[in-house]
Amino acid sequence: MTATDVTGARTPEAADVITGARERIDTLDDRIIGLIQERVAVSAVIQEARITSGGRRVNLSREMDVLGHYREALGKPGTALAMTLLELCRGKI
Repeated sequence: MTATDVTGARTPEAADVITGARERIDTLDDRIIGLIQERVAVSAVIQEARITSGGRRVNLSREMDVLGHYREALGKPGTALAMTLLELCRGKI
């Protein structure tokens, strides 16, 4: 199988561009996953402190702020992304 077959490009030059860009995307994805794992850990610290102090595990007004931030930065898909992050960090409500 050739590089053009793998990438769907019609020329070897385009295949090289696509291959390089895909490698960059893979690197970015690894960084994003690491940041999400870090966010999950920080969220656990916040939840523990909130529960230990007698508060609730989830702060809905803060979640609304997070949703708004993502929506403003990324549009409607940002809201879905933020919901996924919130669920990863605090679990299902």
